[in-house]
Amino acid sequence: MSVLHLGEAPAEAPFGAPADRGLLTALAAGDEATWHTTVRRYESLLRSAARVVLRSDADIDEAVQRTWVLLLRNADRINDPQCLPGWLSTTARREALSILRGQQRAIPSEDVADRVAPDETDVATALMDDELRRALDQAVDTLPLSQGLIVRALLREPASYDALSQELGIPRGSLGPLRGRAVRALRAQLMPSLR
Repeated sequence: MSVLHLGEAPAEAPFGAPADRGLLTALAAGDEATWHTTVRRYESLLRSAARVVLRSDADIDEAVQRTWVLLLRNADRINDPQCLPGWLSTTARREALSILRGQQRAIPSEDVADRVAPDETDVATALMDDELRRALDQAVDTLPLSQGLIVRALLREPASYDALSQELGIPRGSLGPLRGRAVRALRAQLMPSLR
């Protein structure tokens, strides 16, 4: 196990390489060089985890920033340094979900809505949404049957995974892995066309 001295930048490790206790100790102590190295090493992991939930780059930035703050507060509490990538990924996803929930609860009052000018891009937005929906429908059609059924059912927002399991006749424990494979396949198909 390498020892990391304060003020000394740690050697750059590959993206998936586990952290060591020295890294966590230096992070907890607020060592600036260690923070810069850690941010470079794990920034894309955090952004990917947040992007699963959020669409806006500003919201993703917020989730990533919240995750770094939580790491600053909790680095000394992480018992197993090898868990750092998983801890960061899970925390970024949770923070993204928190941001999303906050946005869903934010309902403008009538007086605020009355003062907001109508959006002139509504027609353009609607057309783009229709185009994206058609692209999504075409991509879903290429998925294996079980994955396509799950994606279509999730787009309808079923009441629960239990209800979805009964509706599709698929064990509840299989829904998550099937959904994950379907999302990865859809992302691979759709991302090039969205750039």
